[in-house]
Amino acid sequence: MDLASSRLTWNLLACLCLSVAPLTAQPTTVDNVVLITLDGARTQEIFGGLDIGVLRSTIDDVAVETTEVYQRYWASTPEARRKRLMPFFWGTLMADHGSIAGNRTHGSIVAITNTQRFSYPGYAEILTGKAHDDIITSNDNRRYPFPTVLDFLKNKLGLDRNQVAAFAAWETFRWIVSNEAGGFTVNAGYQAATDPDPVIRALADQQFETLTPWDNVRHDFYTFRMAMAHLAAHKPRVLYLALGETDDWAHDERYDRTLQALARSDDYLRELWEWLRAHEQYRDRTALIITVDHGRGNTVADWTDHGSETEGAQYIWMAFVSPTVSLRGEWRDHDPIQQDQVAATLARFLGLDFRSLTPTAGLPIKALFAPAR
Repeated sequence: MDLASSRLTWNLLACLCLSVAPLTAQPTTVDNVVLITLDGARTQEIFGGLDIGVLRSTIDDVAVETTEVYQRYWASTPEARRKRLMPFFWGTLMADHGSIAGNRTHGSIVAITNTQRFSYPGYAEILTGKAHDDIITSNDNRRYPFPTVLDFLKNKLGLDRNQVAAFAAWETFRWIVSNEAGGFTVNAGYQAATDPDPVIRALADQQFETLTPWDNVRHDFYTFRMAMAHLAAHKPRVLYLALGETDDWAHDERYDRTLQALARSDDYLRELWEWLRAHEQYRDRTALIITVDHGRGNTVADWTDHGSETEGAQYIWMAFVSPTVSLRGEWRDHDPIQQDQVAATLARFLGLDFRSLTPTAGLPIKALFAPAR
């Protein structure tokens, strides 16, 4: 066989091998789930970054252009502003690994179904799969008899108390996350640690030395660091991270610190994502849902507010990252999504049916489980 014939034969064989090589199938379920909430983070900032009208309304006696927050986060388009505010979320996570719904300018509607439009009812809707307007009408530290998706996953998967964990900035999560105390790891607000892990114990001690302006909400730093320490020490299959400063600084009319809290949250997401990618148990085996308990007012007069009378507070956003889902970037012109669908969607990522526990819960979000084209 001459050289030209030999090359032709090998090229044909190579092409044949490529044509029959099996494609790597996209997985249909995952092994782990992470739920993350950024309390009261408005769609306006998530999709548009710095709101110049709101910033101007909070600045006295100086030109807004001279402020540090303007110089750090302002850009001429919504897309550029949001990327300056949350560079990892928009530049990497949503661009390469996930998708986000809730930008109403693109015909993407995500809304709560409860009529209260404040925190406890919103978190209860997320975790129990339905609104409880007739019962949950306050933010009081009170436990209700409705099992949550965290309870469901612990029992259905036969997990121990460290394999399901919730870390939250707001102390009321001690009552929100489960209908029974002590079933899984919970640390929320200014709470001492029972975990023997030295990193967690040190963080729990330090939080009492760096108080926030709020009696029942600690700095997100401690919530995030404890969650990461628990992740490293115990390798949970179900993790809930509930950050809070995005809401509390807004209530205090500190728009600068609200934006800074969003920027820190972006950095936390980056660190969490890099950790998950670095560990085989989680890499390409973990689904994330990132969302919010309620929206806020649309205008400079009510951006600090939310509640049943605040227009705009019913609209929220949801982001999804999973190796089972090929969607990327922003959702457009789709059927509306509701907050009560989070619980069933989280369970469905693990191949489980949350509605077997709560038949009236919202359905899994259909587009996330459509066959890949």
